[in-house]
Amino acid sequence: MEVKFERCCGLDVHKRSITACCTCAEEGTIKKEVRSFGTVTDDLLDLSHWLASRQITHVAMESTGSFWKPVWNILEADFELILVNPLHIKAFNRDKTDVKDCEWLADLLRHGLLKASFVPNRGQRELRELTRYRTSLKEERAAEVNRLQKVLEGANIKLASVASDVMGKSGRQMLEALVAGDKPPTEIAQLAIGKLREKIPQLERALAGDFAPHQRFLIARQLAHIDFLDEALNQVSQEIGARLSPLELKAAVRLDPVPGIAMGVAEVVIAEVGADVERFPTAGHLTSWAGICPGNRQSAGKRRKAKTRKGNQALRTVLINAAHAASLKKGSYLQAQYLRLVPRLGKKKAIVALARRILEIVYHLLKNPDSIFQEKGAHYMQEETQERSKRHLLSRLQALGYVVTLEPSAA
Repeated sequence: MEVKFERCCGLDVHKRSITACCTCAEEGTIKKEVRSFGTVTDDLLDLSHWLASRQITHVAMESTGSFWKPVWNILEADFELILVNPLHIKAFNRDKTDVKDCEWLADLLRHGLLKASFVPNRGQRELRELTRYRTSLKEERAAEVNRLQKVLEGANIKLASVASDVMGKSGRQMLEALVAGDKPPTEIAQLAIGKLREKIPQLERALAGDFAPHQRFLIARQLAHIDFLDEALNQVSQEIGARLSPLELKAAVRLDPVPGIAMGVAEVVIAEVGADVERFPTAGHLTSWAGICPGNRQSAGKRRKAKTRKGNQALRTVLINAAHAASLKKGSYLQAQYLRLVPRLGKKKAIVALARRILEIVYHLLKNPDSIFQEKGAHYMQEETQERSKRHLLSRLQALGYVVTLEPSAA
């Protein structure tokens, strides 16, 4: 088998240890040298010096949790690194020990049989950590709001049945008044503002529950926790904005007008994909990497239904949320497409298809820096469907041997 790299190394990375195997071709023979290292910074620097002394050019390692990240940070400046999906390695049936694992990685790397995963530069990796942490904070806040709502239901406070947002300005003032316990439901209902004041009679009935002291204590703690999370989200968002380069900021602003993509979503997309999408030859490659395109399951010339493949979970999640928002954008092209797909695919699959279309739009906007998003409107989908139907019917008539001339009706 053809040798692609003469001097390479395979690393089997664990939490406390790294087993390295260097493979070098000298005087027509293959020499292997195996050595173990720790994972603290001094040990990683020793590993780097050891690889340099063996004149290693390429290093491969598996993506094992987050243990590979510090190794990558130390070695990326001096070596060509390859991060491998463990599932690709486990496909080969073999004995498993730390030494055999690193030897096997080195052998596969030497013959160019490893498929490298996409690893962005260090700045983008740091931006990813911030956006993913912000997503975790948002999920934690949503969970705390759900817990608060559960306590309200236990006290038979039906505020959520009247107010669309319990944590809105009106709802928050009412909750604080409930915690204080110094006002009757009729006075608390008067704290409503805006359109909610039209529902004051319903609010008076909804706020007349059995609010026990322990529930008052829980609601106070939950409101304080939500305030803490709001402040943390604000600080993390500011840090993300400060870390965006001018190119990334310009790209995020260009994505903002797309239905479903607000500035926060655009920041996540930039952090996961990058402002430069040249590494993805087509939009299909990007949607496949994100895991929002149909899987392939074809045999004997028949194509069967298949689930979407696994991909970038952080990007997939934010795109699904963006698709839900875009499906509610009245008069938009994306909403029209969603409504067209729902009868045939169902709501869940239609949302995934809409997320794929959003990512395709994102790809073309990032690939062409001078392009801007232009909303086509719902009528464009209708015209496109009519044109497709016309071409289909015309081709069927021509296949039956007819010469067809199309003329618009007088009406």
